[in-house]
Amino acid sequence: MNTHPAGILTETRGNLFIVTINRPARRNAVDREAAEALYHAFKSFDADDALSVAILTGADGNFCAGADLQAVAAGKGNPVRPEGDMGPMGPTRLELSKPVIAAIEGYAVAGGMELALWCDLRVVSDTARFGVFCRRFGVPLIDGGTVRLPRLIGASRATDLILTGREVGPDEAMAIGLANYAAAAGQALDRAIQLANDIAAFPQTCMRADRLSAMRQWSLDMDTALKAEVEGGLGVLKSGETLQGATAFTKGKGRHGVF
Repeated sequence: MNTHPAGILTETRGNLFIVTINRPARRNAVDREAAEALYHAFKSFDADDALSVAILTGADGNFCAGADLQAVAAGKGNPVRPEGDMGPMGPTRLELSKPVIAAIEGYAVAGGMELALWCDLRVVSDTARFGVFCRRFGVPLIDGGTVRLPRLIGASRATDLILTGREVGPDEAMAIGLANYAAAAGQALDRAIQLANDIAAFPQTCMRADRLSAMRQWSLDMDTALKAEVEGGLGVLKSGETLQGATAFTKGKGRHGVF
């Protein structure tokens, strides 16, 4: 395990990459240095061909309480720029070529919720709590919250959470699509690792092409999106991965849900 001075831990387990925000005294709130460390950690993950899936989690029972408001109050807030691919919380403007899973215990609020929304999937334990808590302090959502939340759970529900700043527990998060998988208290990371291993076992070229098509279609009209989907699919076909998969199927692999 590698430890960054800013309180970001990284660990490689086979083809999985685990990033842990380790600032428990601040409920894993992220300051400027931690944001930069998170950004560089995920850039490194995306550039490493040996890695397939990343997991983002927090230490000591919390995911992330958002931006470090003590640093903000001291005039050392996270960088906020309209340009560039680094967001105030770090990686939130990056379009990675590989998936990231959030393993959430405790608070994932304000900017911490925006970090969770940036991830492809969210695993929540019984202790997980979401919310736009920054509503209480006049801190705006500037890391994708007003964009990703409506796209994820719908405009009506997102407007409710954005206007009220109320707390959302794990059951409601699952019911409205804010979370994807549930786990017992203390087990979110284990469940995320299991899920990551399942995803990493699939043919990766195809999975990544489908994922990027699903992500990028939001900004495209229907005709352009369909053409882009086919272009990405043709790349997969040319890679030979589909032929390998079809050959494996004829030999019985992948049938009846067994892969």
